[in-house]
Amino acid sequence: MLDEKPIKTGRALSYFKLHFMTNGAVDAKWGTDWGFSGISTFAHLPHTRCLQNPDQEFDIAILGAPFDTAVTYRPGARFGPRAIRAAAGRQTAFRGHNPRARINPYQSWAEVIDCGDIPISPFDNALALRQMTEAFTNLAHSTAPKQNANSKIKYRNTPKLLTLGGDHSIALPTLRALNQIYGPVAVVHFDAHLDTWHPAKYPSAWIDPSNPNEQSFFTHGTMFWVAHNESLIRKSSSVHAGLRTRLSGPEDNDDDTEQGWTRITCDDIDDIGTKGVVEKILSVVGTETPVYLSIDIDVIDPGLAPGTGTPEPGGWTTRELIRVLRGIENLNVVGADVVEVSPAYDGTGEVTALAAAQIAFEILTSMVKKGLTGNEGAVKQGRDEL
Repeated sequence: MLDEKPIKTGRALSYFKLHFMTNGAVDAKWGTDWGFSGISTFAHLPHTRCLQNPDQEFDIAILGAPFDTAVTYRPGARFGPRAIRAAAGRQTAFRGHNPRARINPYQSWAEVIDCGDIPISPFDNALALRQMTEAFTNLAHSTAPKQNANSKIKYRNTPKLLTLGGDHSIALPTLRALNQIYGPVAVVHFDAHLDTWHPAKYPSAWIDPSNPNEQSFFTHGTMFWVAHNESLIRKSSSVHAGLRTRLSGPEDNDDDTEQGWTRITCDDIDDIGTKGVVEKILSVVGTETPVYLSIDIDVIDPGLAPGTGTPEPGGWTTRELIRVLRGIENLNVVGADVVEVSPAYDGTGEVTALAAAQIAFEILTSMVKKGLTGNEGAVKQGRDEL
């Protein structure tokens, strides 16, 4: 029978201190959330409003960019960061070990935090672009913790951003920020669409071609064209993968080639497999060139990822994309995004947000693994599912 005698307050407090406030026992008892509990940050990471706390140190920061007023079809990606964070609820430092990489990215050398969202105007795209450019620039110039800022492992010296979109136009302000640190970077771009179109390729193009500041130049299908014209992208070192959309004509590919891109179509994976896709990316980019890794969720077939703004049937499977990402883990990724998740079209299973959260986890794992010593060789490739 339980002892029902009341314990005096002083005695109870001493008992509590003895058993639950020593040797980190309080954290052990209360410090780990379930997938369905806790405040919704990405993978239950510590949250800091980094833009308001410029002295905050980090190695890798998750950042939301809730912007979707540069889309050409269905809006809703402004709610993407919230959905991806919720879908990452089952990712925790407590159970974050990635078997393929044999590391837990949340319990390794890197200080990983969630910097919250950039407050972005939904009324004025010119203002929104300015806000994002300033925000990304400020955060890109953040400081890594001292032990990593001074590390002999060069990859650890500079903080990295992993951005949750938002529509794909957010890549432009990110590339502007990275350019101040690295100069022109290579872009490895997973997408159903080129996103290198001239703005006049769209309807209602009432633009002045002589004015490079036209607001309508900034869309989620033109941002790499703008970035090319601003010399932000390293020519002949950048790759599209998963392409399958309709074009206005063969000249679209000609323009893309002129901008220095290599194209891997969605159908190519049937012929060369994930291994061939990986080999082609690595042959173009290499492992030393600074890389911006940009993942539009619509690279995945809409049957598996319906929650997006411009779905294109006939895409890759989630497993194929993840397999390729694992194969290119040795890229020198200095920034990344996962964009175009529009949860209003996702359905009750939230499969698109879940895919995006897993993709972000794979990117984060590769970033952390890149900063480890003795990291030679990429993951072995297996059979494709097709």
